[in-house]
Amino acid sequence: MSQLSPTITSKTQLVESLEKGMKPNKDDWRIGSEHEKFVFHKEDLSPLSFEGENGRPGIKDILQAYEQYGWEPICERGFIIAEKQDNASLSLEPGGQFELSGAPLKTIHQTCDEVSRHLHHAKAIGEALNVGFLGLGFHPTLKREDVPVMPKARYEIMRAYMPKRGSMGLDMMLRTCTVQVNLDFGNEADMVNKFRIALALQPIATALFANSPFKEGGLNGFKSLRSQVWTDTDPDRTGILPFVFEDGMGFERYVDYALDVPMYFVRRNGVYLDASGQSFRDFMAGTLPLLPGELPTLTDWEDHLTTLFPEVRLKTFLEMRGADGVPWAGLCSMPAFWVGLLYDDQAQAAAWDLVKNWSVADIETLRRAVPRQGLNAEHLGQSVLSWAKQAIDIADMGLRNRACIGKSGENEQGFLNMVKDIVASGKSNADLMLEKYHGEWQGDVRRVFDEFSY
Repeated sequence: MSQLSPTITSKTQLVESLEKGMKPNKDDWRIGSEHEKFVFHKEDLSPLSFEGENGRPGIKDILQAYEQYGWEPICERGFIIAEKQDNASLSLEPGGQFELSGAPLKTIHQTCDEVSRHLHHAKAIGEALNVGFLGLGFHPTLKREDVPVMPKARYEIMRAYMPKRGSMGLDMMLRTCTVQVNLDFGNEADMVNKFRIALALQPIATALFANSPFKEGGLNGFKSLRSQVWTDTDPDRTGILPFVFEDGMGFERYVDYALDVPMYFVRRNGVYLDASGQSFRDFMAGTLPLLPGELPTLTDWEDHLTTLFPEVRLKTFLEMRGADGVPWAGLCSMPAFWVGLLYDDQAQAAAWDLVKNWSVADIETLRRAVPRQGLNAEHLGQSVLSWAKQAIDIADMGLRNRACIGKSGENEQGFLNMVKDIVASGKSNADLMLEKYHGEWQGDVRRVFDEFSY
């Protein structure tokens, strides 16, 4: 695979690889939604191993069951690790979290139809195999050592390297789930503006979609433990990126950042080779200790970009990465929030006006406060709830202006209903679960599997 990719001989090629994402014509812009969920045996709420045991199904059986709906398997080292269909994929995270990476689609109506179709299939498969699917940001009951590990080679390298860089990297890999949306940009200036807006508002999205207040059967002290986990995973490749807000930000500046992030691996002939901690700059100079004298290919560069985990990630599109795994309705609200903010000129300008005077220090302070306090956090003299309401109003305007009408005759604004309800009540999903925990659940976290699974 890598051998067919062009060899990299200059940084210019890396910049050009990102520039290929520019789509000057708005009609070409697409929406790519992704979400992860935990899979569990209904009879005892235990996780599924890859192969299954004692006559019970494994994660591989979930993947294979999707083949009845036209999906095709992707194998690695003899293991089925994913399924593909058209431009979408089903894949596994390190702890068996099950992910849908949707196709790039034009409207939120289409992305929501895709998600709903996927989850209807998941429910049918779950009923046949007696398994369930749970949308939460952090696993509510399992200890780290109780999580089965999936047989994907890149994850073996990451599991060995993560503890060298932070105390919660393995928790990120094994016990978290997220929802994200991938969005296009028109040109370099548009990319920079969207990047800045998205980084500034990512903590607001984290508070809105906070959904991980439990850990190992009890309270964890956070509204979004998933978000907190990322603060001590790997400082080289996570967090708010201050340089994005500096003069001179563009594709080349992001390339410089990416070149300075240590590598994880190199793929050769379908095999993952451990290059953890080594430098892509050395690779470009032909002095990578793992492959001395060999130069990287563009595929190597694309692989490297997937190992960067900032709150917003740039590839040939922008990835919004700051939301917990959420209930069914939230899987449509999250992309609606960002599309409304960033895919209409008037809304994008209003979103920039909302955040343009926030300093990097302000954003980082907000980022640190939100995991624990959620919508109750304060930011520049206002509650996060107040800022969230302003952002949702802008997103609502953007979706109204887009005027994308679905089969029901409605535009995309209805997909914001869940977050509108959240700001109206002042309570995120995490807040609602905490009320239940202290009330009708009587401290039994396991009730979350009954009431919040898909």
